[in-house]
Amino acid sequence: QVQLVESGGGLVQTGGSLKLSCAASGRTFSSYFMGWFRQAPGKVREFVAGINRSGAGTYYGDSVKGRFTISRDNAKNTLYLQMNSLEPEDTARYYCAANVERVASNFLEYRYWGQGTQVTVSS
Repeated sequence: QVQLVESGGGLVQTGGSLKLSCAASGRTFSSYFMGWFRQAPGKVREFVAGINRSGAGTYYGDSVKGRFTISRDNAKNTLYLQMNSLEPEDTARYYCAANVERVASNFLEYRYWGQGTQVTVSS
C-alpha cells in the first residue's frame, strides 16, 4: 500500500496561484495512477486532475482545464498540482489519491487517499 501526505494549501486572492504537493511513501510510487480531487462543504468530491504512471498522460476536469497542471516526479515520489488563475469557486479541501488500475474521474475507484489540504480563494 501507499501513504499519501498533501501540502501547499493556503489562502490566496482571486487570480493568484498555489502549488500543491503530495508526498508518497510505501509501495513504489511509479506503480500508481494518481489523481487530485477536491471537496467543498456540502458538495460531492470532484475530480480535478489525473495522471498516468509515467506522467505522459494527463486528464482534467472541465472546471480547471487551462488553469491547473498536474505533474509527478517518480524519483522524488511526489505528485504536484499547479493551480493558476484561482477563483473563489476553487475553494475546497484538495486530496490526492492513488489507483492501481487506471486514471479515473470517479473517486470511488481510488483506494488510497491523503488527509487533504485546504485551499481558500478570497474574492
